Amino acid sequence: MQRTITNYLIGANVLIFILMFVFGGLSAFNDPRILLIFGAQYGPLVAEGQWIRLITSMFVHGGFLHILFNMFALFYFGNVVEKVYGPYKYFSVFIISGVVGNILTQLIIPGSFSVGASGAIFGLIGLLFGAGFRDDTPTMLRGMTGTALLPIILINVFLGFTSQSINNFAHIGGLAAGFTFGWLTPIRFSTSSWRIWRYIHYLLIGVVGASFIALIIFDFITF
Repeated sequence: MQRTITNYLIGANVLIFILMFVFGGLSAFNDPRILLIFGAQYGPLVAEGQWIRLITSMFVHGGFLHILFNMFALFYFGNVVEKVYGPYKYFSVFIISGVVGNILTQLIIPGSFSVGASGAIFGLIGLLFGAGFRDDTPTMLRGMTGTALLPIILINVFLGFTSQSINNFAHIGGLAAGFTFGWLTPIRFSTSSWRIWRYIHYLLIGVVGASFIALIIFDFITF
């Protein structure tokens, strides 16, 4: 299997899903306590200082269909974004968008309980959406950027408002963050900007790793 950021992200999500199953069986995905142990975002805990949950919750899913649909979307859009923007910017936008979506959720619904990578995935969609409004976006990419993505965006946002189990604020926040990057930054960037994205990429890898280490410490103290 090719070593890509997409495959690593999918692998990380699947690994946590398997660990949850080993830890609590099928009931683990409906058990708030187990979801919290593995990093779910719970508004009151975040407000108390466990900001790491804004990151760790992106890698936790609440059932087989939840992770199946999210990983399918990540596989499709992730591979497109990675080929177009490269691994550094891709991973950076993914993590930042997911965090922005979770922050928006925290601000609007302080008592929220949320898991899933969909906010970060919407960030990838937003990145491509925003790229369609730049004059320097290559013509060959127009079919997968800009208004070409509107049907997917509108349908998913609409569905998000029809179900209480869908965190639409994470979707909207992630989409907005991704759009901002796609609209303001070019696809073809200079060597200096490439280096900046590389630094951000490795910094965020460290932040994600540190977040899960901190989560383990919180779990040991709390549970």
